[in-house]
Amino acid sequence: MAPKAPAGLRFAWHPQARLFDATGQAVARGVPQSGVISDQPAAAALSALGGSAFRIGGSGPAPAPAPEAVFETLTGGSSGAPRRIRRSQASWIASFGVNAGLFGIGPDSRVAILGQLVHSLALYGAVEALHLGAELHLLDGLRLDRQRAALAQRRVGLLYATPAQMRLLANARGPILSDLRVALVGGSKLDPALRKVLAQMAPMCAVHEFYGAAEASFITLAGPDTPEDSVGAPYPAVDLRVIDGEVWVKSPYLFEAYANDAGSARWQDGWLSVGERGALRDGQLYLSGRASRMVKVADQAVYPEEIETFLLSQAGVAQAAVLPRPDGLRGVHLVAVLQGDERQTTVILHALRAKFGALKAPKTLIWRDGFALLPSGKPDLVRLGEDLP
Repeated sequence: MAPKAPAGLRFAWHPQARLFDATGQAVARGVPQSGVISDQPAAAALSALGGSAFRIGGSGPAPAPAPEAVFETLTGGSSGAPRRIRRSQASWIASFGVNAGLFGIGPDSRVAILGQLVHSLALYGAVEALHLGAELHLLDGLRLDRQRAALAQRRVGLLYATPAQMRLLANARGPILSDLRVALVGGSKLDPALRKVLAQMAPMCAVHEFYGAAEASFITLAGPDTPEDSVGAPYPAVDLRVIDGEVWVKSPYLFEAYANDAGSARWQDGWLSVGERGALRDGQLYLSGRASRMVKVADQAVYPEEIETFLLSQAGVAQAAVLPRPDGLRGVHLVAVLQGDERQTTVILHALRAKFGALKAPKTLIWRDGFALLPSGKPDLVRLGEDLP
């Protein structure tokens, strides 16, 4: 079991760490700063790493100093405004050593992130790389084909990304990523169709899906023997339990509190729930979806995430979001907003009804050329729902 990092630790550049911006320009370490640090340019923000109380990007006041080093990160904000998450720097440092052992992250590693630092996954990958002495490449802001070319040219070996980012990267034209050995993918379920495409793009890469949350950091980690529908077994030093279908977690990696409102997570005797529904079977966690997104269709509980994962496995679908609409008969019905090949509409509707039944399956498919995304690459559910009939 991984030990909890001692309180009082703070983020710091390892003496051998190196940082490169999207253009490939090396960026030197600057003076550590506290307070609110602009997230753009990202390289300048990370050069200031090491302050005792900071947040990169986001709105609102600066984090209040505390006896131990703290910082704030942001929730994804897929269904509303992002929340500010306050946590100790030691809570992330506790998992840096675990990942160093699991994935060999250190002075000989080349790590890349695709997203903006306001997304906690990108910030985590960046801070971890610099803290452990890796060579870090920031690729946010590049066109997709140029991101892929940069990964190849810079011989990146480890990549942090969401499934949405990996899907876009795989669909972009570009070279085979023969040096990519590890992809740590989290933020939503990784579907089998995407796994196959990633194997073609990076044939030597081991894709490790993990389930986590801004409030809890790593919760589970999947490996090559993980069942396809599972998000993996508990990450080292994580305890899991499921009570009445609700997932609870206890670990050294948990946050302290929300900084700007009461939030949605709940504590009970040291255990944390972020409202996820699921089941534990044979040591593996299977998720249904967030309770906050669950809807009742003719009195049947439906989790849109489950349908979104299925849609993304269908030919011709590049992006998917499932949203509820008022229905005088059912209470609500579901519609799917998609990006991809509209000619697949009939095939996809038949597949949905065969999989989920007529009540749960989305009633309509709405295709969009432009698909609203958050900085994390996840669908922006608020914007996507604004102009629906």
